Amino acid sequence: MSKILIVDDDLAIRKLIKAFLQQEGFATFEAADGQEAMDVLADVKIDLIVLDVMMPVMDGWDFCRDLKKSIDLPIIIVSAKNEIQERLKGFRLGADDYLIKPFDPMELVARVKALLKRYRIEHSESAQVGDLTIDRRTFELTVGGQSTMIPPKEFELLFKFASNPGHIFTRAQLIEQIWGVDYEGDARTVDVHVKRLRERLEQCGSEKVSIVTIRNLGYRLEVQP
Repeated sequence: MSKILIVDDDLAIRKLIKAFLQQEGFATFEAADGQEAMDVLADVKIDLIVLDVMMPVMDGWDFCRDLKKSIDLPIIIVSAKNEIQERLKGFRLGADDYLIKPFDPMELVARVKALLKRYRIEHSESAQVGDLTIDRRTFELTVGGQSTMIPPKEFELLFKFASNPGHIFTRAQLIEQIWGVDYEGDARTVDVHVKRLRERLEQCGSEKVSIVTIRNLGYRLEVQP
């Protein structure tokens, strides 16, 4: 049973989120501010955090910043602050999703489920998609029983695609998630790495997996049946 920590200074909102999450089989824990949330995390192994921004003692921004320094947990910010600058700030601080208040509780539940699934895949030691198997421990790509090692950045990029088949990633998203927010090089480095990955997939004889360019958007991994 996944454990969800709800961090919000509004008791009514905490109870609403708690009711819908428990109805879907999640175990829930509550905190009224970031400091209380830190105390809960010291005692309970939490799987995902639903986080408000405007709170006393320690707000959501400070909590998110401090947490991500030591623990990589999925975070969904739920906030009344709907300006694009606020949403971008949340993502820069490590949030994985951002939902605007007022919200549909069932949409929040759906996002919780999707984010938990994505984290489990991305943090697993291996992934299998189509005729590919990729092993995070050895940086190996296996197709039809034949394995080859690939450089770390190419591997991370391929693992990102394989963990989210069909999902479109922009160059900016890939730069931030693979190379980091402090990367100062050319965003076209993504194109170079995608080109190399395509060549490797062809050399390995993969017939079911391809990395497709989505014009004016980015890339996605497609799997043939």
